[in-house]
Amino acid sequence: MRPLLCLAFFASAAFAADTHKLTRVYEKITTERPIAVVIPDDGSGREFLALQRGQILILPKDEQGTEAKTFLDLSPRGMEAKDGLFEEGLNGLAFHPKFKDNGLFYLCYTMQKPKRLVVTEMKADGDKADEKSERVLIEVPLVNWNHHGGNIVFGPDGFLYIGVGDNSKRNGELKMSQLNATLYGKILRIDVNSREYSNAYGIPADNPYASGVNALPQIYANGIRNPWGLSFDAKGRLWCADVGQDIYEEINWITNGGNYGWQYREGPNPFPLNTETPPEGLKLIEPIHSYTHADGLSITGGIVHTGKTLPELKDAYVYGDFVLGKIWALKTDDAGKVLSNDLLYTSPQTPADNPKKKPTVLVKPTAFCANAAGELLVLDWNGAIYKLGK
Repeated sequence: MRPLLCLAFFASAAFAADTHKLTRVYEKITTERPIAVVIPDDGSGREFLALQRGQILILPKDEQGTEAKTFLDLSPRGMEAKDGLFEEGLNGLAFHPKFKDNGLFYLCYTMQKPKRLVVTEMKADGDKADEKSERVLIEVPLVNWNHHGGNIVFGPDGFLYIGVGDNSKRNGELKMSQLNATLYGKILRIDVNSREYSNAYGIPADNPYASGVNALPQIYANGIRNPWGLSFDAKGRLWCADVGQDIYEEINWITNGGNYGWQYREGPNPFPLNTETPPEGLKLIEPIHSYTHADGLSITGGIVHTGKTLPELKDAYVYGDFVLGKIWALKTDDAGKVLSNDLLYTSPQTPADNPKKKPTVLVKPTAFCANAAGELLVLDWNGAIYKLGK
């Protein structure tokens, strides 16, 4: 293992000194565009690494190991269009709460011709996925390669939560996030143990529009732009990082029936390019935390740290910024009041030669995950996995 060294030509007086460091692990394994490390609750301690290109690997127990088992490889399916390589592909992996007994797991990925977002179920056979067992639950038509979300996670209630973006290129021009006749710009919640809806899954009885009257019953919350990072904490709160556009990046606690404002609002303020007046009496929920584009340009959601390592970060929500390679630790009280938001790390970067372009950043966080020992892992879109430490 070796810590990242901030070389002299990367140095910048504009950055605060790092309080934490990243140490690369699994560097002898090819981990192109990692998007999640997920550990099923089956007692095996296996760490499953999902890659955006469509592979799922079982990481070796030894962080310096040279081989990883291939659990599933969907890359031959052609999940990405040529103009969609940045966001399309495999974006979500979740294991059934009773995976130990039923071997079921769930994926969210894009497909082409027609372009669509697919939520699907498969079954595992030991260390291999049975691709022939695939059962499609939901397909959402897409008209753009971006803003489709794709993160999925099971809640403590046993239901599957799905983040779907507004599928607009910019400005929320499709105006879908506030339209409850579509699944775009929403957090969905379904019951994978039922088949009563379209013979594919069930609708939880307390979903806000479970009746399906004037709204689609899968919807749990709306007003979302581009969710990237869904996670539950030990207190059952659903954290959602929502990528902003021009001014703000935001973090929300998602609640049943909540409306988080897009495209009427970006972060805590009205969205300047919105041309529609919100309906009278519409209640919009404020972010738990937001930051402006003076501090970062694209949020990556994280997790609340509960491991024994890094006690100073206990109960902090660790998250980052994809474009500028920053990592923060956010602490709140139970009412959502921010107690602290500490910058832990800023990636070494090379300034662009054009002021209109973004810098070249060594570490571009795509996810924050816990390994089997509870240690914090940072996944890097550039193709690396790091452990967060002091």
